[in-house]
Amino acid sequence: MTPKKATTRIGRKKKTRQSTTRSAVFFAKETLGQKCARARKIDKRLAAAYPDARCTLNFKNPLELLVATILAAQCTDERVNLVTRKLFRKYRSAKAYAQAKAAIFEKDITSVGFFRNKTKSLLACGRLLEDRYSGKVPKTMEELLSLPGVGRKTANVILGNAFGIGGIVVDTHVGRLSRRLGLSDQGDPDKVEQDLMPLIPQNRWTIFSHLLVFHGRRICSARKPDCPNCLLNDLCPSAFGV
Repeated sequence: MTPKKATTRIGRKKKTRQSTTRSAVFFAKETLGQKCARARKIDKRLAAAYPDARCTLNFKNPLELLVATILAAQCTDERVNLVTRKLFRKYRSAKAYAQAKAAIFEKDITSVGFFRNKTKSLLACGRLLEDRYSGKVPKTMEELLSLPGVGRKTANVILGNAFGIGGIVVDTHVGRLSRRLGLSDQGDPDKVEQDLMPLIPQNRWTIFSHLLVFHGRRICSARKPDCPNCLLNDLCPSAFGV
């Protein structure tokens, strides 16, 4: 029994190494045109697999999405949605955030991670929106980046989901899958975004981000990707070898 089990394990390891080597050699020779074609196949398959892909933060207007996205940093969307259910009834305008008392606001969002820092960002955001943008959330990347607590990821979430302006949102799922799929070799989210932009049509940027997030949550997890049941395993240089 022992020799047979040992042989089985060795055989599996050898198969994995060979598969990984073949994939690495093939994708290393891939041209930009071939990578674009592969990325679009990935997009098409994911779109068919996840027709319900969307932003999972609950919001009714750009201000609510801005607040929810800032709260979602290093926190689950499910937790944020629980908090904003009451928060959005209490604070209905930029002016309401601008005039909020920090001590009280902290209690309103205390179950969200880093609630003190997020309180500072959101109250400062409210003041800046009131002072500079007449209480409205701006519609350009440059203006959004001027707001406290807003980086490119948050700005792209708002542009794509509140205003319909395409933007690639690089969270942990999108970054991980982009590297595994051989679409980017960068660790910095801003650089991953720049790598993905020429591969996917602009009108698909927002939904493509959602598709990668859904696939990352359901199949291509961080610790144990389900390669055998992945619809992208023939398009992925990391399949069976992560």
